[in-house]
Amino acid sequence: MTAHRKTNGDAAASFVRRHIGPSARDVTAMLETVSAKSVDALIAETLPASIRQAAPLDLGKPLSETEAIAHMAELAGQNQVFTSLIGQGYSGTILPAVFQRNILENPAWYTAYTPYQPEISQGRLEALLNFQTMICDLTGLDVANASLLDEATAAAEAMALAERHSQVKAKAFFVDKDVHPQTLAVMRTRAEPLGWTLVVGDPLTDLDKSDVLGALLQYPGSSGALRDLRPAIAALKTKGALAIVAADLLALTLLASPGELGADIAIGSAQRFGVPMGYGGPHAAYMAVRDALKRSLPGRIVGLSVDSRGMPAYRLALQTREQHIRREKATSNICTAQVLLAVIASMYAVYHGPEGLTQIARNVHRRTAVLATGLRKLGFAPQSDSFFDTLSVDAGGKRAEIVARAASEKINLGVSDTALRIALDETTTPATIEAVWRAFGGKLAYAEIDAETREALPDELKRATAFLTHPVFHAHRSETEMLRYMRKLSDRDLALDRAMIPLGSCTMKLNATTEMMPLTWPEFGSLHPFAPREQAQGYHALFARLEKWLCDITGYDAISLQPNSGAQGEYAGLLAIRGYHAARGQGHRKICLIPSSAHGTNPASAAMVGMDVVVVSCEKNGDVDVNDLRAKAEKHANDLAAVMITYPSTHGVFEEHIREICDIVHGHGGQVYLDGANLNAQVGLSRPGDYGADVSHLNLHKTFCIPHGGGGPGMGPIGVKAHLAPFLPGHPATKADAPVGPVSAAPFGSASILTISYIYILMMGGEGLKRATEIAILNANYIAARLDPHFPVLYKNEKGRVAHECIVDPRPLKTTSGVTVDDIAKRLIDYGFHAPTMSFPVPGTLMIEPTESESKAELDRFCDAMIAIRKEIAEVEAGRFEIAASPLRHAPHTVHDIADDDWKRAYTRTEGCFPDGVSRSDKYWCPVGRVDNVYGDRNLVCSCPPVSDYAEAAE
Repeated sequence: MTAHRKTNGDAAASFVRRHIGPSARDVTAMLETVSAKSVDALIAETLPASIRQAAPLDLGKPLSETEAIAHMAELAGQNQVFTSLIGQGYSGTILPAVFQRNILENPAWYTAYTPYQPEISQGRLEALLNFQTMICDLTGLDVANASLLDEATAAAEAMALAERHSQVKAKAFFVDKDVHPQTLAVMRTRAEPLGWTLVVGDPLTDLDKSDVLGALLQYPGSSGALRDLRPAIAALKTKGALAIVAADLLALTLLASPGELGADIAIGSAQRFGVPMGYGGPHAAYMAVRDALKRSLPGRIVGLSVDSRGMPAYRLALQTREQHIRREKATSNICTAQVLLAVIASMYAVYHGPEGLTQIARNVHRRTAVLATGLRKLGFAPQSDSFFDTLSVDAGGKRAEIVARAASEKINLGVSDTALRIALDETTTPATIEAVWRAFGGKLAYAEIDAETREALPDELKRATAFLTHPVFHAHRSETEMLRYMRKLSDRDLALDRAMIPLGSCTMKLNATTEMMPLTWPEFGSLHPFAPREQAQGYHALFARLEKWLCDITGYDAISLQPNSGAQGEYAGLLAIRGYHAARGQGHRKICLIPSSAHGTNPASAAMVGMDVVVVSCEKNGDVDVNDLRAKAEKHANDLAAVMITYPSTHGVFEEHIREICDIVHGHGGQVYLDGANLNAQVGLSRPGDYGADVSHLNLHKTFCIPHGGGGPGMGPIGVKAHLAPFLPGHPATKADAPVGPVSAAPFGSASILTISYIYILMMGGEGLKRATEIAILNANYIAARLDPHFPVLYKNEKGRVAHECIVDPRPLKTTSGVTVDDIAKRLIDYGFHAPTMSFPVPGTLMIEPTESESKAELDRFCDAMIAIRKEIAEVEAGRFEIAASPLRHAPHTVHDIADDDWKRAYTRTEGCFPDGVSRSDKYWCPVGRVDNVYGDRNLVCSCPPVSDYAEAAE
């Protein structure tokens, strides 16, 4: 451990003071604005006394930033970084330093939100379009998405897609016996609640006998075997079934693409394109499909459209497929994906280009072939003569001895039931290969064996088609060019490093630099998720303490850290409820009550576990209609599985009757799933496990400071009461006999980013966390008080308070002026702000969540902007100009607008581009005008457009 990691330079400062935005003087002024005598008095008027936490949080003495870094260095020192040749979809890789410093450690990239506002997201949208282009080119398929959570869940999603589109009506799905074990396990978890059967076998011999809707084939196999899959795919086509190929992206630079083999869908991981293993994650998975399947593709898709000037502009395409619109009828429950990691993978391809990637692949394959030649000389012939980077060897009775000798060389080998597995990667050196030979009992010289080695790629599987032909993959070979390209893209975006992002239900709080630092240390980043546990003692000490803290914070009895997102946490929590009912002989309980105001992931997750959604209405004040809930609980008492409820509610208020809701559901045999999306309003004040909830997911990328990364990574651990603990997700690497299978590829999900939440809690302590919650509530009430005279706050409790967010209602203004919520959102960009959450949970409204990290000055800047926009609306109402001619409808304004020699608008350039309070010296300039959503979906383009498109648009 290097000494510089133990010093921070600010040891005396209080982290709590750094994390919380308002000063003591600010708090006093804000309390006066909201007419509260004290913070305690405000909380008493906001939070029902019946659920108030009695005892303070005791999480130990908080550490300063310097002390926390020293502590993390101690934990890191307990991890042992071996050379892991285990494989199973995880590879050593080289993260270019220019990416580490300028993307992974750069808040301009990691603090951005999902690009729902395309005008201020053009940089990362371009990077994601590069990712999609890379995937389409390598897989030979037509349309790719902008990342999924991991390879195993991508396989499960592909199986679900196949079930929707297969011409075969069977409920059986074929899985290649040579898939990664964790992939098979996650697919079993997904299939079982939906009544699907998995048939596992050899696709080259067993497919003809199977009546299946589709098949997953691994290419190359998990064992390393490289097979021509065309006969298997042809057999599937004959049946009308869909062929899914799980493919290694690096191998595809040398091998025929899945599309050339006839595949309908390709899935896999982009981890080895520059993203450290991180003891399991995070990494970007991918999915690509032929064109006919594009409208069923899960996850987000970046597409090309045009802006108000006809210039090319990127946006999220085909959003009507997604859970926030389709709910239980969505293609998937996916919300958070892995954008930051997809950006890194795309930049890896941009930096290396097709020639560089091909050379890396040739080097890896060459060294694998040399290793194989040496093993044959030692009497250990690989099981397959055709391979890319992985060998499986039958070591007989010498297996344990070989594994032990390899460990003495600080090398981990893969161990299966029948063989030893050796998977090489771009970090493998000749010295590593010689060490492996020694483990197998021989002393060979790499150079000598190299001279007599031939490659092991079959001629019929060699790639003959070009890939990455777009200029973007050829223009940035020097670090200077690469650095400037990344800077150009990041400058197009608006992230937390520029301004508050007041998105309701998203909790865009500070992601402190100290919290982020250990993430890139090799002691955390370079561990394989299936390395022996004794090599990860630091990680497991962190897991144990974090689980205890989260139990103390929530009132639950057990935690699973496995889910990789909030939606995946919902899925895992509902699986736990389902498993609990089944174990008690009540597997028929399949009704899930969900309020009409719920997040779209809730009904989508319920559908994924085979539950039937029954919608509960809400009252005019936004509360769940308790009478309707009671009536539906009584009606479905024999079949009631659960209720899914968000608290505080999605309308931004602590509902008084939360205990009653829990009691009603329990009284009719159901369990209470409490969505943890809004936990930032509860930490230190109330605990879901104390007032009746049985299970919750916890958004670590909201409440506990993991950054959103522009749309991922995220983490969604679940907390459960004791009776549900046996039904937490298992995993073949840790709890193979668990009654509920895994939901993620790795046993601890995206383990490396758990360090962020751990350090946050470590530095805040119990009192600091409580103070953060109180200030989050104060900030929201301050905004509500300032905006209410201009944009009425839609929902408040009986004492006139909101929780940690509020909904403002501009809908009446559409009648008086024609202004839409979209106009307001786009006009906020001219003032330098990301818009609040639009049209959720109430269409036509704005949901605002400031978090505790924003200062009074920033809150005032936002409120001043909103009030100024209201004045602009008043000018439309007064007849100064029509809405279509107003700065509201023309927003956002760009440099193209202000530089236009032919300015013919009803307002001045200053009114349009520098509205009230906007600085001329440091204004954020939106790179494109308002994006045409309809055009983008009607003219779907989801890969890099030719440069000529931009030239033609500019003419």
